[in-house]
Amino acid sequence: MSGLLSRVLPREKSFFKMFQQQAENIHEGAQAIVAMLENFTDAAIQAENIKTIEHRGDTLTHDLMTRLNQTFITPFDREDIHALSSKMDDVLDLIDAAASRLVTYHVNTIRPGVLDLARTLALATEEVKSAVGVLEKHDSISAHCIEINRLENEADRICRALIGRLFEEEKDPVQIIKWKEIIETLETATDKCEDVANVLDTVILKST
Repeated sequence: MSGLLSRVLPREKSFFKMFQQQAENIHEGAQAIVAMLENFTDAAIQAENIKTIEHRGDTLTHDLMTRLNQTFITPFDREDIHALSSKMDDVLDLIDAAASRLVTYHVNTIRPGVLDLARTLALATEEVKSAVGVLEKHDSISAHCIEINRLENEADRICRALIGRLFEEEKDPVQIIKWKEIIETLETATDKCEDVANVLDTVILKST
């Protein structure tokens, strides 16, 4: 009977592996947009690379949701599994949106400070990857979540400074609109990392 159940019910531990794949993928996306801003040549090709990463993320999210629907016993609450996967997918969607806007808006030169914002986002996704990597054992997750929150605050500070400088220095209203949207999209991606941290905190709280 136990053999039959093991075939009918997917192994719980598969969720942790799938979460880890998602987290690694969003970090790869964040690193890719940092690389794009560091060497802003062939922007369309670089944006397409990020789009490929985003499509991979969609597949990973779909696979995880399918597994969730097929699993009777889950390692933690179903709504938290759904929320964690969805919030990580949101991060990557926004990274892709920022990269796409850089191409669609025909950006030629990257404004000073925007790279710093992208690097802060990449640091936040690295912490997400580290936190998700220890989710099964619950080791040091709180420390990673605290760091994600700190990085989100730092991204918010950078964003405010960049937009303030944008309005002070840029006279072309079209350029203001373009860059304000790009900057805010990157900052919102970091906000979504904080949303991931909040879900992880909830999971840990419920398990204690």
